[in-house]
Amino acid sequence: MSSEAASVTAPPKGEYHAHHAVESPLREPLIRGDKDYHQITEDICSPTENKPGLLWFIAIGISTTVLGVGSFAVLATLFEGIGMWGVNKSIDWGWGITNFVWWVGIGHAGTLISAVLLLFRQGWRTGVNRAAEAMTIFAVLCAAQFPLLHAGRPWTIFFVFPYPNTRGPLWVNFNSPLLWDVFAITTYLLVSLLFWYSGLLPDFASIRDRAKSKLRKGIYNTLSFGWIGSARHWHRFEILSLILAGLATPLVLSVHTIVSFDFATSVIPGWHTTIFPPYFVAGAIFSGFAMVQTLMIITRKVLKLEDYITLGHIDAMNRVILLTGSIVGVAYITELFVAWYSGNIYEQYAFRNRALGPYYWAYWTMMSCNVISPQIFWFRGMRRNLYVTFIMSIFINIGMWFERFVIIVTSLHRDLLPSSWNMYSPTISELGIYMFTFGLFFTLFLLFARAFPVIAIAEVKTVLKLSGENFKRKKATH
Repeated sequence: MSSEAASVTAPPKGEYHAHHAVESPLREPLIRGDKDYHQITEDICSPTENKPGLLWFIAIGISTTVLGVGSFAVLATLFEGIGMWGVNKSIDWGWGITNFVWWVGIGHAGTLISAVLLLFRQGWRTGVNRAAEAMTIFAVLCAAQFPLLHAGRPWTIFFVFPYPNTRGPLWVNFNSPLLWDVFAITTYLLVSLLFWYSGLLPDFASIRDRAKSKLRKGIYNTLSFGWIGSARHWHRFEILSLILAGLATPLVLSVHTIVSFDFATSVIPGWHTTIFPPYFVAGAIFSGFAMVQTLMIITRKVLKLEDYITLGHIDAMNRVILLTGSIVGVAYITELFVAWYSGNIYEQYAFRNRALGPYYWAYWTMMSCNVISPQIFWFRGMRRNLYVTFIMSIFINIGMWFERFVIIVTSLHRDLLPSSWNMYSPTISELGIYMFTFGLFFTLFLLFARAFPVIAIAEVKTVLKLSGENFKRKKATH
């Protein structure tokens, strides 16, 4: 057996994904074509070894340009302060917190696909989990930019961490959900990073064994921590995956629940509601899966990975989008019902103002994109149509951005005193910072796709004989 095949072969019998033995032979194959272990390694490693195509250079050029232009807005805000933003005495949370919540939500799908679906033994996750995990990390890094800048003086942000200091009685406020955010999101980032990197170890070994130059071989050997694919290594890999999945699963629920507490623990009409935690979690999974669809449809085409990211994967993710979108729709209607049933005139006014006030266009954009448009996925043909899926993934993330905008701005711009009513519109610096995070996200993702395998080679190999098209065909004939 070649060194390449030895580094990442199927794990020892009975140690890894033994649950696939009960899979129905009628189930749709997860790997298309006549593939073997070597061909899988060849197909997935080649984008990291060959010179990128023209499309990659165009994409990285656009993303780095957007990143560079946006960085001017970040620098201007650091020098001039957030007085450059459109926030005012009534609306002290504008685009900054809207974008923060939006990016954290996008990062939700990676942990769900990696951890929860691993524990539930869903084989279809193997084609998309690696890119979703990377997306999670990049999205959380983008989200972190907004609280840093919104602090006004980012260099004092270490004050939010409780540690022994000489500041006397000054200490963090443990009653504040803003502090809970710090703990939840840093924990989420660390666990997601560990999950992502540990899954890469056997794949780094595959690239190392195929490397032509000593430098490349040395770099990937260091990254793989000397992985040799022994039974002991696979055993520890499996245990680590399950431990991290067990740690990460509560984070899927906790992170966006705690983000929702930024609003739910206040007394502002429109925010002070117990429905926010499950509603925010469902919305985060909804927007996160939509972003995974956006990225994977492009990736499978550009890197020629159609055999590994199949229409079956797209269909499965669209089912999750349909489910979570329906939950979000029920949450919207429940909010309206509870405001009416409560008899609280201030709560009723807050929701009437959302639907019929000056920002009515944002509310109805949210409803159209998040509640009405995903219903198209009830039809199997639409779930498996790449063009429809791509357009819908864009619509959903537009709708989820407007959801956060509606919750924040329309709840703040009119309070109990008409004399303090105000309107909000973003300034050029806020637009620039938002552009900066998009440039950062896509630049990091494109570099990831260039240097690392976008699909988990080792995990795809574990489902080959039970979910590969060629093997299913052989089963059917016998």
